[in-house]
Amino acid sequence: MTPSVSPEADRELTEGGVFYAQEGGRELGLAFVAEFEQALSFLCLHPHAGSLWRNNRHRFSLRRFPYSIIYYLRENEIRVVAIAHHRQRPNYWAGRE
Repeated sequence: MTPSVSPEADRELTEGGVFYAQEGGRELGLAFVAEFEQALSFLCLHPHAGSLWRNNRHRFSLRRFPYSIIYYLRENEIRVVAIAHHRQRPNYWAGRE
């Protein structure tokens, strides 16, 4: 499957990386981004690994960080619509494509 990331999700990835870099050092920020990239690669091979969640979206939790990748499947594409922190208001990303 081919991955695509919405502009909003890309911004959330950048913001998360910057936050962790500021709080724990450059390596931690890079580790956040790397974990996302590894998870997305895994999902491309196993697109149904994430649990079916809201509005036909799937949710796949990162292991080291309190974030989930919110995505949906269409044809041969995994579309990431949010990289959601577990403590943010739920379903804030519902209208994203």
